[in-house]
Amino acid sequence: MPRKPDRRTFLQTTAAAGVGFWVSGSAPAVSRSANEKIRFACVGVGGKGSSDSGDAFNNGDIVAICDIDDKTLDGASKKFTTAKKFNDYRKMFDEMAGSIDAVTVSTPDHTHAVVSAMGMRLGKHCFTQKPLTHSLHEARTLAEIARENKVATQMGNQGTSEAGVRRAAAVVQAGALGNVKEVHVWTNRPIWPQGGERPKEEPVPSHVHWEEFLGPAPYRPYANGYHPFAWRGWWDFGTGALGDMACHTMNMAFMALDLRDPISVVAKTAEHNKDSYPKWSIITYQFAANEKRPEVKLTWYDGGELPDSALLGGEQAKESGSVLIGDKDTLYSPSDYGAAFKLLSGAEVPEVEFVKSPGHFEEWVQAIRGGAPARSNFPDYAGPLTETVLLGNLAVYASGKKIEWDAENLTATNAPEVAKIVKPDYREGYSL
Repeated sequence: MPRKPDRRTFLQTTAAAGVGFWVSGSAPAVSRSANEKIRFACVGVGGKGSSDSGDAFNNGDIVAICDIDDKTLDGASKKFTTAKKFNDYRKMFDEMAGSIDAVTVSTPDHTHAVVSAMGMRLGKHCFTQKPLTHSLHEARTLAEIARENKVATQMGNQGTSEAGVRRAAAVVQAGALGNVKEVHVWTNRPIWPQGGERPKEEPVPSHVHWEEFLGPAPYRPYANGYHPFAWRGWWDFGTGALGDMACHTMNMAFMALDLRDPISVVAKTAEHNKDSYPKWSIITYQFAANEKRPEVKLTWYDGGELPDSALLGGEQAKESGSVLIGDKDTLYSPSDYGAAFKLLSGAEVPEVEFVKSPGHFEEWVQAIRGGAPARSNFPDYAGPLTETVLLGNLAVYASGKKIEWDAENLTATNAPEVAKIVKPDYREGYSL
């Protein structure tokens, strides 16, 4: 996939005043008219999958539901009474490919890519929860598959559709802060156990399909503490605090400053065994200057670590937020999404133009029907954002070592030991 937009894409982008994102030049291969109901399959219907499947239900017909937990699946089937039930997404696609137009993927991080890739290769439009993937290679590959198959895509970082985020990005792009060279982003995650040893092996509950939960991940025995929530803290399944929240909390800065393709990243962390993520981390990214802005340093904090209050005009940092520091002013947002913000100089926020969203899921539905691509589509936004986010976990894995990054080739030029994090091996039966 080319790392720079072509001329056509560039012209479409610059024509959209104040939007600050790449607009795909490709329409979906098969779109649905306004009068046709979209036929959805929903993979993962518990947790965030509950609301994602609810959004699908409100915008079409749910013809199939898939989950590795029979209790969750049976609960969803009471709402989606005509949907066929599956525990294995591969069987679902094999049996029902001809009856499905679009798929939502709301599973643990390690299965996002294999489910999404199979759906898109079958020509299905795809909505996948954040982070888009478990690894950098997967993020690049899903973007390529989406572009090749001309399907409508959207990542589930719903803050992207909020007017406040788009306004904040437009304010920065309009020059209200001057040249921004420093960004700080922080979160209250993790809110699940991290940094410890594996829990003791337990019998697999009768309602849990453990092999299907593992999917492409290396085999390990079942234990309490993986399903249904704490999987986020394990390298094989999740992406830690960074992967869970940065597609939200780093998103405004990414949108405003085009923070693609960092050139290096380094982390300080609590001690960890490289099986479970550390209890806390501070990760520093470096971005080279481009035609729109000077070089930028971004620092990420999690696990209770916070930026110095002096960076926030003396105000104590809230649990989550971000600050963009320019040579004219500083923009501070004390929220996950960056939608609420202020200028620390006390200056009035200038009026700016930006494209308002009809709603996050609705953007994707409109794209399926032949409209403009959703902003957080895989090739032009979600894939590059996910690559930027997940690069930080290479530094977490090699804690204390500065990773020199060749984004074009997805290679840590000075750290061959992280290649298995960039592109993990899959268990037999799973592939992109």
